[in-house]
Amino acid sequence: MLKQTAAVTRMSLESLGSRAAPSATVVVGSAAVVAVLLGLLAMSSGFRSALVDTARPDRGLILRNGSNNEMDGWIDFQELAILETYEGLDVTSGEIYTTLTVPKRGAGTTVDVVCRGVTAAAFTLRPEVRIVSGRTLVPGRNEVIVGASAARQYAGLDVGDRVQARTAVLEVVGHFVAEGAAAESEIWMDRAIAQSVFRRTSAVSVARVKLAANADVQALNQRLAADPRLTSTLIPEQEFFAALSASRAALIDAFAYLIAGIMALGSVFGALATMFTAVSRRSVEIATLRALGFHSVPIVVSVLVEATVLAVAGGVLGAAVVYTVLDGYTASTLNPAAGSQLAFAFRVTPESIGLGLAWAIAVGVIGGLAPAIRAARLPITTVLRGA
Repeated sequence: MLKQTAAVTRMSLESLGSRAAPSATVVVGSAAVVAVLLGLLAMSSGFRSALVDTARPDRGLILRNGSNNEMDGWIDFQELAILETYEGLDVTSGEIYTTLTVPKRGAGTTVDVVCRGVTAAAFTLRPEVRIVSGRTLVPGRNEVIVGASAARQYAGLDVGDRVQARTAVLEVVGHFVAEGAAAESEIWMDRAIAQSVFRRTSAVSVARVKLAANADVQALNQRLAADPRLTSTLIPEQEFFAALSASRAALIDAFAYLIAGIMALGSVFGALATMFTAVSRRSVEIATLRALGFHSVPIVVSVLVEATVLAVAGGVLGAAVVYTVLDGYTASTLNPAAGSQLAFAFRVTPESIGLGLAWAIAVGVIGGLAPAIRAARLPITTVLRGA
């Protein structure tokens, strides 16, 4: 049985060259399915990575009770002063979180980009932030530094450009990277200037903190809740960003599977038509093999293998195109929870490639099953008599 299967399968694959045009239908259909699926999953993965994967377990955000994002945060300076010396917190960076409206490159539209008022503590808290062009902020000056992703996506943010913020004009003095973190989508300015420009003179939006070694988040929150001077809650950075990204990433994933599923259905029908045609063209060959004593199982296996090989070839092609074109490509989308744009890089992961190839295999198997069964049931005498 194994020898018959190997022989029939080899014959089937060797004859693909004579059926190049119809075989291409399966390859192209499978490639399209995998390309769409991987492209959308790369978007979801990049969006999630810019938030969750760059979060650190030893960092957190302190927000007022009941707030779940920085935009709604409010911690007055008296409370911030207490937090800056609080036991269990090594670094406390009180920051003002707001937005600036800037034009999108080549789109003719404007978007809201996070503008963060910071002090030197923000750089101590985030050692991954590194200036890559220009220089860093000088406290007290109307200056901003811009994340590398934001500089690529939005116009008017090159070093030396000037940005209008209400009645103030701010000069871009540098660009920074942050290991792909969400900070690369932001504009940073001196907190004192931000207080004046945005009239936030009595409070900051959030206290970003670095936890002391072996600090217990639950115990810290119990102490914060019991302290009558404080009205705030500590949220671990990983937990905060996971919640922030969950809804948008889930939406992109659902859309990816929906569109890819619809295309996969079409590709299955294409595979069915192609393989039925192949079986019809090889009917005499198949009937002759059956007459010589070949079992029906090798016939079924050969047709399934042919369909699967074509579909996997298309899957590999689709994955290669998406990886070449999209991996690392920078885009931006609205993060509804943050009320601003987030720039991120598409990420084509090994897991998504494996999933795409699994879909390709499924297309090949499902599309080849019915033709394979038909091939095995061809009436030998009728076919040979007709030949």
